[in-house]
Amino acid sequence: MVVVPLTHRDRESGVERRYSSPESTNWARVAAGGGLLVGGLLLLTDNKRAGLVTAGAGTALAMLDQQDAVQACWNALPGYIDSVQRLLTSVEETVVELADQRNRLHQILSK
Repeated sequence: MVVVPLTHRDRESGVERRYSSPESTNWARVAAGGGLLVGGLLLLTDNKRAGLVTAGAGTALAMLDQQDAVQACWNALPGYIDSVQRLLTSVEETVVELADQRNRLHQILSK
């Protein structure tokens, strides 16, 4: 008769079992993730209005849960707007310069 010790099996397998307690569950994250997932599925199934509402609710819950990240993005927003404004100004100057060169080339070729 063979006797197999079963009491040390968890330590030998190298798998550490974690048990979650009800206090460690972040229900805001669960609800936000569920709302975003269900909203995405509703959008994929052509339920646009319900999908947008559900995804919006999930996004709002995620934003409430991640207030520090939202605040950091909000504070960085003016810098991004300034960068985009500088980029658009340089693009506008380039377009005006190209238009002037096109007019000069047109005048030279039409003579």
